[in-house]
Amino acid sequence: MSRYFPPVLLVVLLALPLFMNDPYWMNALIAGGIFTIGAISLNLLLGYTGQLSLGHIAFFGIGAYASALTTLGFDIGLFGDFRIVVGRGQPLVGFFVAVIVAGLCGYVVGRLSFRVRGSYFVIVTIAFAEVVRLVALNWIELTQGPLALTNIPNMRLGFPGLGEITLRTKVENYYLMLAVATIAYLVVARMVASRFGRAMRGLKENEPLALSVGVNATRTLTIAATVSAAIAGAAGSLYAHYFRIIDPDVFLFAYTVTMVIMVVSGGKGTLAGPVIGGLIFGTLPVILRPIMAPEAQWIVYGAILILILFLMPRGIAPYVDDWFASRKRRSAVVAKEAEARS
Repeated sequence: MSRYFPPVLLVVLLALPLFMNDPYWMNALIAGGIFTIGAISLNLLLGYTGQLSLGHIAFFGIGAYASALTTLGFDIGLFGDFRIVVGRGQPLVGFFVAVIVAGLCGYVVGRLSFRVRGSYFVIVTIAFAEVVRLVALNWIELTQGPLALTNIPNMRLGFPGLGEITLRTKVENYYLMLAVATIAYLVVARMVASRFGRAMRGLKENEPLALSVGVNATRTLTIAATVSAAIAGAAGSLYAHYFRIIDPDVFLFAYTVTMVIMVVSGGKGTLAGPVIGGLIFGTLPVILRPIMAPEAQWIVYGAILILILFLMPRGIAPYVDDWFASRKRRSAVVAKEAEARS
């Protein structure tokens, strides 16, 4: 995409609440934006290393639970009389705990599973997500199991000399989501543009050649998995503090599928792809809900996805890039012919 696309889109998104005050739409944009952050994190693995993680929602859920439990506090018994007691904490501390815990889990999973590739890695990630879901469902003393963690505090931001601001309104939470999404985008963009990004792309395009020039495959993929998981954990923290309730359903496989759809439809391996896919498939259900029955919504949802992938197999962002490049080439040819005639 054009280098002007990200700043222009950011300006539009910053100005959006000034023209749209409908709480229904603001809620849809916040929820869609949170999952777009998850899609940005997944794109780092799927788009730039070629590793498909179908258990990516596990890191999202781990971040949500880590942030909620840090904020609410907990008291659990381990190994007989030994107990772990954590008092109520600040939501902002919970956010950073979510990023760190999810990142550490991503490191462990990457370190263990990147010894295998392809379908084996996919199976490992699915199994990890299912194990985490079962832990959240059955460790009732810690997670409340199916009863859910409730009354999670809203996010609070502290500023030196200005005190704390509690983000209660949808507009405030929208701008928080947008700030985290922008940081996630910039982190991924910085990684992709670096020498590390070239190593990731090299492993994706031709792993034997990348290994022959000294790229450490396990180290590179593990770092990518760690950063990807940390960003997903940040998205999970936003989810917990915005909706203020989480249960084991946060680990549903459908949420991973949603992220994959956002990445693939927008254009995997591009910075703009997950953002475009997130804007489309994050708001599409909200657009369809008032005008058709639930069964018809899913039919239209699937039809639009199939149509995008049929007409633009590489995704929307690469298609737009190719279209602009072809127009530029035609303009150059026309200008050259006009110069030759003159």
